[in-house]
Amino acid sequence: MKFFFPLNRNTLALIFVAITALGLFTSGMFEVLDYFIIKTLLLGFLGGMFVLAFWYALKNDTKKNHPEDKLQDDSN
Repeated sequence: MKFFFPLNRNTLALIFVAITALGLFTSGMFEVLDYFIIKTLLLGFLGGMFVLAFWYALKNDTKKNHPEDKLQDDSN
């Protein structure tokens, strides 16, 4: 799946916080936050986003900046 922006840990965290904040704000503004189904939907969506975040975090590989076969002497 190709997005307009790179999906890494930082952008996922920003997206999750923005969606959760907007969901809570709009449901509070329309006074539907007290309904059980709205709370269930918001918390279920938040849980799904956490699962997606962990999946992307585990899928990301760490990038190494130097090769391991040619070690440098950095003691100077």
